Amino acid sequence: MTVTVISSGAVDTLRFATAGSVDDGKSTLVGRLLHDSKSVLTDQLEAVERVSASRGQDAPDLALLTDGLRAEREQGITIDVAYRYFVTPRRRFILADTPGHVQYTRNMVTGASTADLAIILVDARHGVVEQTHRHAAVAALLRVPHVVLAVNKMDLVGYEETEFERIVEDFAGHAAELDLPGFTPIPVSALCGDNVVERSAHMGWYEGPALLEFLETVPVGSDASTAPARFPVQYVIRHDEVRHYAGQLVSGELRVGDRVTVHPSGETSEIVGIDVLGEDADTAYAPQSLTLRLADARDVARGDMISTDALKSPA
Repeated sequence: MTVTVISSGAVDTLRFATAGSVDDGKSTLVGRLLHDSKSVLTDQLEAVERVSASRGQDAPDLALLTDGLRAEREQGITIDVAYRYFVTPRRRFILADTPGHVQYTRNMVTGASTADLAIILVDARHGVVEQTHRHAAVAALLRVPHVVLAVNKMDLVGYEETEFERIVEDFAGHAAELDLPGFTPIPVSALCGDNVVERSAHMGWYEGPALLEFLETVPVGSDASTAPARFPVQYVIRHDEVRHYAGQLVSGELRVGDRVTVHPSGETSEIVGIDVLGEDADTAYAPQSLTLRLADARDVARGDMISTDALKSPA
C-alpha cells in the first residue's frame, strides 16, 4: 500500500490526539514516539527506568511517560487526558493521549476538540472493536481533518500484510458509514519501535512513511471558520437556575437565534445568548472560547456536542 505524503512548510505546529480501545497500546506508542525522537529529558527517563526495574521489567515501560496520575500508574490504565509537548527539526507538536476505557470515552472529545489529527489505534490481534467505532465516530463528529489508523502490535501477528489489510478494509467500511473524510493506515509495533520514528525492516511490503514522518509532513491549517459549527461542551455552569454551556467553538460560527442540535441525544433548541470574554455577543467564530444559553431546558453535559446541522452520533 502506497501513501503519498505532502509537505507543508506553512504550518509549524501540529495538534494531535491518540485514541483506541483498552490495551491497544496508546500510552506505549506515545512513549515510544517521545523516546525515539529524543524528546524525553534524562531525569524523566531515569525515573521511568527506576519504576520499571522495581516491577521486575528488563526494559523501560514507556507508557509511564504519559500515564502521569498516581491512580493511572497504580491501575495500569489511562484515566485522564495526558498532554505532552515536543519538537523535531521539522515541526512542533502538542499531543493528547486520551483514555481507552468506555467510561472515559467522553475524554476523547476534550483531547480531539482542538486536534488537527487523530491517531486511532487498533490491536492487530483483535482488529476493529466497538470502542474503535466510538472513537472513529467522535473524530467524524468533530470533523478532525486527518485520521491515522495505527494498526499496533504487528509483531504479535508476524508482521503479516494480510492481517493489516483485513483491519484496514474493516475500518474503511465503518468510516464510510460515518462520512469520515479519509484516513491513513500505518502498521506499527509501539513496543518494538517498528514504523513509529524509523521505518521497519520487518515490513518490506509497506511502502508508506513511519508515523513521525507522516506527522511531520501532513498538511494542516484549513480555515475552521468556514466549516459547519461544532461546539463540544467542556463545562456546564448553573447560575440563577439558568444553564450556561462553556467550551471552545472548534469550527464554524454560532449566532443568537440559531437552531441547534445537541448530540448524542438529538434534542433541538435555539441559542438565546452568547458570552465571549465576559461580554454579550451576537455571533461567535471558531476558535473562540465562549459560553452559550439555550431557550429550552435540555439535558446537556460535558462531552456533548452542539451543532447547527444534523450529525451521526457515536454508537
